[in-house]
Amino acid sequence: MTTKQPRGEPISKTAPNLFAERIEEFKQFFPEVVTEGKVDFDKMKMALGEEIDGKPERYTFTWAGKKDAIRLLQVPSRATLIPVKEESINFDTTQNIFIEGDNLEVLKLLWKPYFGKVKMIYIDPPYNTGEDLIYHDDYTDPLGAYLMLSAQKDLEGNLLTSNPETSGRFHSAWLSMMYPRLFLARQLLQEDGLIFASIDDSELCNLRMIMNEIFGEGNFITAIVWEKIYTIKNDSSLMSNSHEYILLYAKNRDYASIELLPRTEEMDSRYANPDNDPRGPWKPIPLYAKGERKRGRYEIKSPSGKSFFPEPNKHWLYIEEDTLKLIADNRIYFGKDGDSQPNIKRFLSEVQQGAKCRTLWGHDEVGSNDSAKREMKLLFGDQSVPFDFPKPSTLIRRALQLSTKINYDDIVLDFFAGSCTAAQAVLELNRIDGGNRRFIMVQLPEPILTCPPKTIPDIIS
Repeated sequence: MTTKQPRGEPISKTAPNLFAERIEEFKQFFPEVVTEGKVDFDKMKMALGEEIDGKPERYTFTWAGKKDAIRLLQVPSRATLIPVKEESINFDTTQNIFIEGDNLEVLKLLWKPYFGKVKMIYIDPPYNTGEDLIYHDDYTDPLGAYLMLSAQKDLEGNLLTSNPETSGRFHSAWLSMMYPRLFLARQLLQEDGLIFASIDDSELCNLRMIMNEIFGEGNFITAIVWEKIYTIKNDSSLMSNSHEYILLYAKNRDYASIELLPRTEEMDSRYANPDNDPRGPWKPIPLYAKGERKRGRYEIKSPSGKSFFPEPNKHWLYIEEDTLKLIADNRIYFGKDGDSQPNIKRFLSEVQQGAKCRTLWGHDEVGSNDSAKREMKLLFGDQSVPFDFPKPSTLIRRALQLSTKINYDDIVLDFFAGSCTAAQAVLELNRIDGGNRRFIMVQLPEPILTCPPKTIPDIIS
């Protein structure tokens, strides 16, 4: 028996997967019972109101392959770091290192010499798009896995190990790849060290959970929102996605500190000196606050003799004796004619010589995808830029400003180095402020499909 196929539509060479279609139907009505492409029948029973007998409930975070990921940490590295002096500049005196290799093996090799010595880590790991997970860990033979990935060992001509969403291990494979690397990275941080991890929506929650487990939930500092795109993409399916995230954790929050950012001209422009105070520019701050407070409601008289009282449900910030001292010291301003609502003078010379950083990083402050691409074009000229989603150096420079100091010889590590934007940011910031920061960059010899047979290290070294 034959059937006619509508003209213009290709005939499928494979039969439909009926089980997959049924699972998709389950997901429409019971999304909570489908995990990584499989139905959790215990969850299904609970969703339908049936009680499930089992172990006492407790908070836990796990995935398929977690035990193997932990076991991988116990396997000592059999690799060796080999100097390549002919490709180096000032090999005997340089303070910066670029290492070509599997970052898992490299982190194990760095454990002893750099334990507790790294001030700041920035990573931009694979975002688990379903195509770019090339790290294929094998806890029985990690070195063999590296040799295959670096084309030193045959893998039937297929170097890339994809991570398709339909594999049923979409999130698990990514988590198993990240866990041992983050665990080792933590050991390299100083007690006051910080780690910044870029991520998008696909693995944000899982990365937060895995970092909570490794670094401790109490060492979470914040989730930074970076405006990567500043235009609206009308061809987006539902909403125009314009941001990504950077998770910030401390090795030990009790010792960590976040540096202030340099004050901008716009910030300083808010200060003026209308009464020619010899202490310099100042800005007015309201003398009152909301709520009732004992000894906070009394009469204040201006130089012109006008009386002022706090409004209902408000009070003066200071007790009367202290306010009189501030008036005598010319720190209370009553306006040009001396009969306006009193304000405190906050002098520019007395404020912190820096500004707290916000958790929202706009493209006008730290760059965007567009500015990153322009940077890449300056480096590669008219050639095709081999990196699809590079980060702007100004973005990482902001992270460096918050986490490192000028004259401390701070070490910065990026073990998903890619185009080495973090190294560029270190060199640029050192040039701007005269700092002595150093870097360690680690990158797998991943093939560049647009310019074979070259690898990423070939074009960035």
